[in-house]
Amino acid sequence: MTEVLVTGGAGFVGRNLVARLARHLPEATIWVIDDISTGLGPPSWPEVELVEDLAGPTPAFRAAGTGARVRFLQADALAVFLGELGKVEPPIPDRLPAFDRAYHLASVVGGRSVIEGDPLAVGIDLAIDSAFFLWAAKVNRPDRILYASSSSAYPVGLQEEGGAVALAEAMIDFDRGLLRPDLTYGWSKLTGEYLARLASSGYGLRVAVVRPFSGYGEHQEPVYPVPAIALRAAARADPLMVWGTGEQARDFVHIEDCVEAMERALARIEDGSAVNIGSGGPTTFLELARLMADLEGYAPEVRGLEDRPVGVHRRYADPTVMREVLDFAPRISIEDGMARVLAVAHRRLAAGVMVPA
Repeated sequence: MTEVLVTGGAGFVGRNLVARLARHLPEATIWVIDDISTGLGPPSWPEVELVEDLAGPTPAFRAAGTGARVRFLQADALAVFLGELGKVEPPIPDRLPAFDRAYHLASVVGGRSVIEGDPLAVGIDLAIDSAFFLWAAKVNRPDRILYASSSSAYPVGLQEEGGAVALAEAMIDFDRGLLRPDLTYGWSKLTGEYLARLASSGYGLRVAVVRPFSGYGEHQEPVYPVPAIALRAAARADPLMVWGTGEQARDFVHIEDCVEAMERALARIEDGSAVNIGSGGPTTFLELARLMADLEGYAPEVRGLEDRPVGVHRRYADPTVMREVLDFAPRISIEDGMARVLAVAHRRLAAGVMVPA
């Protein structure tokens, strides 16, 4: 029986990862740790149908159509790891099993407004990652580990207006110190990557690190820009607004491509090194909104809300290592991906979801 851990599994990326694991590991038990401070609790996950199964000491569900079982621990991941390390009273009654795979996604993040508006709260991610790697090295020792970093770990000086470049893995250099990431979220991810390197080189763990760029998909929460703009476009808003000037650009990659690349990284990287997940092409938020309007078949004025958080000017991946090491390139075009997001946006509107300001 394969035992798999997904921390932060109730979030957007985590739910899509669980759905993929259930399809590809039909006999596995997938343990999810999440306090649902963001995200959704099972069995209301839109990405995977879960059927309740009452057997076992923790809430458990079977993934419909497979034999995979999902055990859900609604708990703070930091407290769980510290409890297993004997640092605090354990928040769960039983010890976790030895894991064949561990995917560490748990973090405090909630869109640009949270990253910029409450950076000290986001800084708790430093503690979460430290406790996870200490637990992995000293207590559980999973056979393989994937750490979900972020493109936010890249130096912001390489993403500014007039000097932005495609971001390559070597631009984060722990030995020569080319480091200045994006606020506390970026610092936590950068530190997590350093811990991943230590876990591999000093403790013998097999660790892969991924740096996803701007992942999006059909059921992403509307606090993020793609679903928010999609809701406005589905409602045929005119003007169609985006946050910031709209000239800021990101590398948008569909969540299905993200989790495919994560699985390839887990299978091919074990020394704690990192690989980008991105398309290699920047799209401005103004261009993104115009694309959605075109897909909706109307021609609104598209403009920015300059009093809202902006972030860096231009962030996009150099996909060379992804192609060479993972033998992978994203398969879902931005046009097809955004059409899928818009289809769900219409269903959300019909269900009474409010159009975000």
